[in-house]
Amino acid sequence: MEQKDLSQMTQEEALRFYKDAYEREIKKGRVLAGKIVDTNNQSADLEERLKSIKGSVFWRLAKPLRSMVHWTHRMKERLGRYGNIRGIARKFHAKMIEKKACIQHGTASFPDAQEAKRQRETKFDRDIKFSILVPLYNTPEKFLRQAIESVIAQTYENWELCLADGSDGEHGDVERICREYIEQDKKYLKQSHMNLYSRIVYKKLLKNEGISGNTNACYAMSTGSYIALFDHDDVLHPSVLYEYMKVICEKGADYIYCDETTFKGDKTIDDMITLHFKPDFAPDNLRANNYICHFSAFDRKLMEGTELFRSRFDGSQDHDMILRLTAQAKCVVHVPKILYYWRSHEGSVASDINAKSYAIEAAKGAVAAHLTEKGFRNFEITSTKAFETIFRIKYEIIGNPKVSVVIPNKDHVEDLERCITSIQDKSTYDNYEIVVVENNSVTKEIFDYYDKLKEQPGIRVVTYDGAFNYSAINNLGVKQAAGQYVILLNNDTQVITFDWIEELLMYAQRKDVGAVGAKLYYEDNTIQHAGVVLGLGAHRTAGHSHYRVSYNNLGYMGRLCYAQNVMAVTGACLMMRKSLYEELGGLDESFAVSLNDVDLCVRAWKAGYVNVFTPFAELYHYESVSRGLDDQGEKAQRYNREAEAFRNKWKDLLAQGDPYYNPNFSLDRSDFALRYDGK
Repeated sequence: MEQKDLSQMTQEEALRFYKDAYEREIKKGRVLAGKIVDTNNQSADLEERLKSIKGSVFWRLAKPLRSMVHWTHRMKERLGRYGNIRGIARKFHAKMIEKKACIQHGTASFPDAQEAKRQRETKFDRDIKFSILVPLYNTPEKFLRQAIESVIAQTYENWELCLADGSDGEHGDVERICREYIEQDKKYLKQSHMNLYSRIVYKKLLKNEGISGNTNACYAMSTGSYIALFDHDDVLHPSVLYEYMKVICEKGADYIYCDETTFKGDKTIDDMITLHFKPDFAPDNLRANNYICHFSAFDRKLMEGTELFRSRFDGSQDHDMILRLTAQAKCVVHVPKILYYWRSHEGSVASDINAKSYAIEAAKGAVAAHLTEKGFRNFEITSTKAFETIFRIKYEIIGNPKVSVVIPNKDHVEDLERCITSIQDKSTYDNYEIVVVENNSVTKEIFDYYDKLKEQPGIRVVTYDGAFNYSAINNLGVKQAAGQYVILLNNDTQVITFDWIEELLMYAQRKDVGAVGAKLYYEDNTIQHAGVVLGLGAHRTAGHSHYRVSYNNLGYMGRLCYAQNVMAVTGACLMMRKSLYEELGGLDESFAVSLNDVDLCVRAWKAGYVNVFTPFAELYHYESVSRGLDDQGEKAQRYNREAEAFRNKWKDLLAQGDPYYNPNFSLDRSDFALRYDGK
């Protein structure tokens, strides 16, 4: 674990050093390879045994009994989860609230006649024309009419609809319908005394150029200063352009997107299947998952020197474009309202990604092109269990920097020994040291254990004198650390994944990243930490998302399956560059026990860094066994004081809301339940 100064060695000593290091790596590799072989053999053996059992006559005859047992277990689990009938009733009530919340985002959210009139008559500081690009191909009449009419219904009326039609000879109705609406728009403009010939521009293409080619043809027809992308079978909210104009004029937005929902193909938009409430711009989320998707609109200037859609990424051409343009944009703005209705029908990507399986490889290619453009090399992109186009990205670790694992400790020898043993047994990264910060221990057992630790290379025990102050203890540990990177780690944790250090380090090495956090589980395999949300919980300070969800849950829209940007991560396992930690002033010692980790992350974010939660570094966290819970007596009073101090310090940010947590979610629950206004 320790690095030696080679410049002080003789040639013979250096050769011996390298030989020993090589032999250690070979030995370590053999051990790891052996574990992998054993695991694979066990897996194959179990699989064969399972096949044998399932192929037996008894298995087939026992099917009714198994069904009854499974039903019983499900009911028991539900009763255990909700405690009793009253708990089930609470769940039913939550479902009803969610259903009502869904309704308020459909046609109920459309402006009434008076509000629509007000929006149409609003005078903005800028005169902007939106060119809405719609590539057409054999579009069903009902879908086409609904799409065009949703554009005509826009309360902001300075738009042009660019239609490039690649339909085959059997779908001549597409052209007829488009020309019908062109004539209608001419009459409307004449009656409204608007000095325009028509806002709908149509072109029949000589042949179908595919999604990219047809959309590029639309772009060639466009004259607007902002470009917007609209699928031929979807529906726009009547206020979407009005809302976009507001953020352009108020914030200088040059790339804009909104929340969206999918609805059943032949039904109305109120027959919603999935509501997607998105975070504000989050680059790591976007690399792993095209969460922005619809309804993208952007300043035409972002297109200078680049293409709109690149045909080699057909199927994920929008993901490629969004990655490129947001990387150039100066102000990406998310409008947290459902303003786009994505129709799900047979053959659409909204219905089934397998309908366009080539989209999977195209999406990987788009992300790879973006990462290469950003200077990354030797990365890996693989699909996750959440969805084929939700990715796990493994970045190359540059060099072999030393990592210092800082562990505060008071007594609790069993917890500390379990923690350190798991680091030593599981970690595949070798260049680390462990710095235990002793604070006011009293038992003989812990000091005996310290003596054993001191005999091991790469482990040091330093002493913090004074009353318990988590911030001050960690600050001392970081000050004593020899590594370029530090991991703040609670003594009541236990490593699960072998490459946990690498998974944290690959992000901490990036110049744009502040803190990196891991996925932590309770002993019962429910989630303790998967990122921190500002304002969540009864104290309205901060809380953990997906709290107490099962370890194998995919999370809201697959969020438990990919690395993403969050406002904060827990200090129970937090990595940061030591230089940045010191630059930020470390943990604020006025937060002696609680919220110091969140405060550090917020300061990193305010300084221009992004914080990252990765689900691929996993540990158990036997939370609070070291110091107990904070819900009684003096501890509760102390937490209330620190919570009040936190709310005062970050008053403005709390009022704005966590940018990575959509305001349509409830702050009373950690499971991304929808907020319902009751109106």
